[in-house]
Amino acid sequence: MATFPERLQKTSRHFLLTHPMIKLLHRSFLPVAFALLFALPACAAATKKSPARKRTAAPEPKADPLEDLAAGRVPSVRAASVLVIDARRGDVLYEKNADQRRAPASTQKLLTALVIIESGNLDKPVHAEAIDAACEPVKLGLKPGDVYTRRQLLEILLVHSTNDVARCLARDNAGSVEAFATRMNRTAAALGAEDSHFVNPNGLPATGQYSTARDMARIAQAAYANRTIRSIVATKVLAFRYDDGHVTDFKNTNRVLLNYPLCNGMKTGYTEAAGKCLIASGSHEGRDVIAVVLGDTVSSIWKDAYALLAWGLAR
Repeated sequence: MATFPERLQKTSRHFLLTHPMIKLLHRSFLPVAFALLFALPACAAATKKSPARKRTAAPEPKADPLEDLAAGRVPSVRAASVLVIDARRGDVLYEKNADQRRAPASTQKLLTALVIIESGNLDKPVHAEAIDAACEPVKLGLKPGDVYTRRQLLEILLVHSTNDVARCLARDNAGSVEAFATRMNRTAAALGAEDSHFVNPNGLPATGQYSTARDMARIAQAAYANRTIRSIVATKVLAFRYDDGHVTDFKNTNRVLLNYPLCNGMKTGYTEAAGKCLIASGSHEGRDVIAVVLGDTVSSIWKDAYALLAWGLAR
């Protein structure tokens, strides 16, 4: 039986070169086939190294998303909830359990970024405090007295998904995480995301915190329309300068962005309760698409998100 990388190569090449849906995009999509042949197999191999974790997963689909993509069908994915929209008009292109309440994990950092940007003055210095580090697991390692601008913290928040940075920005913005959550909920409601409730700025598990694929799509659409956020989430490698002057390169956590040329953002997420989550955006010849994928598995998230995004851009 063919391995996933071999099937990916075969279906990607067939879809990109022969399917009627893609003929008009042929010239631009051709590089994607070569990128996928070399990059995504490496991603697949990398996921094999991750220790298996027991959790309730969506049933195995009868069809494969890459085979569906090659045949011009909506990709059948393992994710619990999915919504694919036109990023400009908001038109729904495909949905699966889009109104099911789920933990969105770190994808909600897009909302955190929107609230921070609404306050303006992104060059304002932010002083880190000890309370900012009261979280796990992904952290920048903020120390009391460190000073960064809001812009610097937003960049590392969205590229590397640092949870202590989310808390630092929230405290600086509203005085406390709790007060910031109130602002998050107010902003979400203004965007039409009324079936959501946010408790913290980083998406770590919290009682009473939930959203839906539909609501996260509304939040993502607003984030996509913001030039600052668009620029940050498209960053593949961020050279971050620490307070002490040393610089470290951080690779974006979004593997679809790293391996699919038409992807231009947005945000990853993962907790045991939420499963693998990804909001991915892409653009081609005036068409902009956002795919929200919640409650997926370690082995399927990148393949599912890529297939949905490619399908949406080819419509």
